[in-house]
Amino acid sequence: MKGKGGEESSLSLYMDKLNSRGALQEPERRQGVSDKQRRATTPSDKGKKTRGSQGGSKKQVFEAYMTTEDVSHGLKRGELIQGSIRINPKKYHEAFIAAPDGKRDIFLDGTAARNRALNGDVVVVQVLPQEQWKVMVVRVQVVKSDSEGVSEPETQSGKSQTPGNKTKRPPSPDVIVEAETEAEEQLAKRVVYIVEQKHSRAATGFLKFLPDKPFAMFSPVDHRVPRVNVPLPDCPHDFCSRPGDYANILFIVRITSWPDDSNFAEGRLAKTLGQAGEIEPETEGILIEYDVDFSEFSVEVLGCLPQKLPWTIPPEEFGNRRDLRKECIFTIDPATARDLDDALSCKPLPDGNFELGVHIADVSYFMEEGNALDFIASRRATSVYMVQKVIPMLPRLLCEELCSLNPLTDRLTFSVIWKITPEGKILSEWFGRSVIRSCVKLSYDHAQSMIEAPDKLFQPNELPPFAAEHPVDEIHQAVLNLHSIAKSLRAQRFQGGALRLDQLKLSFTLDRETSMPQGCYVYQYRDSNKLVEEFMLLANMATAHQIYRSFPNKALLRRHPPPQTKMVDDLQEFCDQMGLNIDFSTAGTLHRSLNETLGDDEYTSARKEVLTHMCSRPMQMAMYFSTGVLQEELLFRHYALNVPFYTHFTSPIRRYADVIVHRLLAASLGEEVQKQASHCNDKKTASKRVQELSSELFFSVFVKESGPLDSEAMVMGILDQAFDVLVLRYGVQKRIYCKGLHGLETFHFHKVGKRGELTLVWAAEEPGKPSIRQVRTRDRAK
Repeated sequence: MKGKGGEESSLSLYMDKLNSRGALQEPERRQGVSDKQRRATTPSDKGKKTRGSQGGSKKQVFEAYMTTEDVSHGLKRGELIQGSIRINPKKYHEAFIAAPDGKRDIFLDGTAARNRALNGDVVVVQVLPQEQWKVMVVRVQVVKSDSEGVSEPETQSGKSQTPGNKTKRPPSPDVIVEAETEAEEQLAKRVVYIVEQKHSRAATGFLKFLPDKPFAMFSPVDHRVPRVNVPLPDCPHDFCSRPGDYANILFIVRITSWPDDSNFAEGRLAKTLGQAGEIEPETEGILIEYDVDFSEFSVEVLGCLPQKLPWTIPPEEFGNRRDLRKECIFTIDPATARDLDDALSCKPLPDGNFELGVHIADVSYFMEEGNALDFIASRRATSVYMVQKVIPMLPRLLCEELCSLNPLTDRLTFSVIWKITPEGKILSEWFGRSVIRSCVKLSYDHAQSMIEAPDKLFQPNELPPFAAEHPVDEIHQAVLNLHSIAKSLRAQRFQGGALRLDQLKLSFTLDRETSMPQGCYVYQYRDSNKLVEEFMLLANMATAHQIYRSFPNKALLRRHPPPQTKMVDDLQEFCDQMGLNIDFSTAGTLHRSLNETLGDDEYTSARKEVLTHMCSRPMQMAMYFSTGVLQEELLFRHYALNVPFYTHFTSPIRRYADVIVHRLLAASLGEEVQKQASHCNDKKTASKRVQELSSELFFSVFVKESGPLDSEAMVMGILDQAFDVLVLRYGVQKRIYCKGLHGLETFHFHKVGKRGELTLVWAAEEPGKPSIRQVRTRDRAK
């Protein structure tokens, strides 16, 4: 799986989700908003009666939405706040939107307050006066880091300490929560308007037969989605007579409406997927639920590509480009990669410096702006990488042939070429369209073996086929030079205040015929990976400066806001309580803190892994934006990279944002940059979650097939009836429920000041011996 210049994803245990699927979830989530519902709301609306379809009287469950005009006035006066809603997957009654100042989250308490908004929807909320705010115990999800060095938390949750706000249903175990801190929480009264329905309104789940009802009850797997009434005619023909046959069958339902007088939404059955727990039905459900277009490309789209194959570069194109075909240029990718969109070169100069190049596939040459191919690519916005397959943004002919920088083949590229010193100091740079001819396709393993054996004389049969004019030793020396410069650039970045939160990434070995998981292992991030990443970052930063200089009002950049202030303060207090010297002042000080020695025993590396997870909590998501939207350049910064300008330029085969950047470089872009930037953000978020769920699915199947796996784990945090651990061997997080522990006699949770303390009493291993008492606090175990 490629990951150059993009974000990596998190992994939690999908088996928990499968185990929790039988129960009906509480109602909450999706909706369609009609003009009829967008009527003005007055205090007298609350609790009013409405006329039901059978002529009876029903109590209104949800309040009507405000009118567009009232919302506009309220936003201008500061009485209302707009933002994306995040619903806690573990506690569906809790939801949040970010406050405008980014310092705290605004809490929505209960499903009625969400007013039929679903996770991800852009909503407008009415905020309560400060005297009505609540004291919360804030708990936050830990997520994986990306290759830009930034962790991207998806969910933040809070547990109200006011009476009457408890749930009897145990929280869904598919989100890891650790650590907690008490704080006054800003509270919203309710959602008053839905600006944009970002949620797909599709859900995976199970059907339940209801005697004497004209509909079946659909229970979604995702706890954040409400139960849905589905007309019986939509159900399988024998569903009513043999409902038991469908108890373990997954269905896809699309919500069509959610009346304001019902806890249940209404919807239509879209598709029968198959047996729950099997890879293909589960995978299809994930894709549909996250609105990933995995359909075949249409004839119209394919018609936008060259029809005469094999395709060759038109002779006139050489006059418009720098001809680099004689240079020693090569690709370094995963061994299984087929869409090769970046290549590198490093030529020594007589003065002791180097001419170093990053060469990126010129996808925009084949995509005429506004045609059918461009339209479908802009809608998909990204390729989606799952464990066993890739859902490409572009047709395979384009991804794997026309644009892919395959070896020994002339290809069109955009190049950034620097004159650079051996120490990594840039003396000059050049941007432009080019033609290259890659001399060899190296894997990360090939490059790593060259780095680890600098004096070895590699034989031709140790490498893939390569161009005769560039012998093995020339390629080997180029890799060594790139590695040396990359180390200098990397050292300079971290000395200059960059941050990287490295976390374990689980990979799988699959059976070639069945695609079933045969094993799993932690992916090794080695020097060859760092080499490529360093030059992709350098090219992205250089391109960001170039397009901003040329198009200051419509450049597409990528910013990473600083972590949320309140959450940083909470975590700082937590670390102080644990006796951990973590400095959150800047990205650089945080990076240095996490790389200091954390003890000298066998659990040193485990402590660092746990702390890295915890420090990812306050981090916000990196996002695309158009420079014409933000007025202050200070807001353009990328926090984790600690640079003023950054963009994505190096992966146009798999990211539409990069295509836009290429067009900006070619000065041929239209005006609606921000709209497309927002769409790219949405699709990247969905792609990230799909990738995570794919890994979780394969891990659950692997565990099911292999049997129980024994592994050492370290406690990350405690709750009143459970505790969270990091499984050290696999890098996955797991919630352990005390009531399910074999051999546990009793357990007790209580507060010691602001800290929680969980006492476990284990049965004696041998008759006649005393029970074993184990105490776990947030900073020590005994």
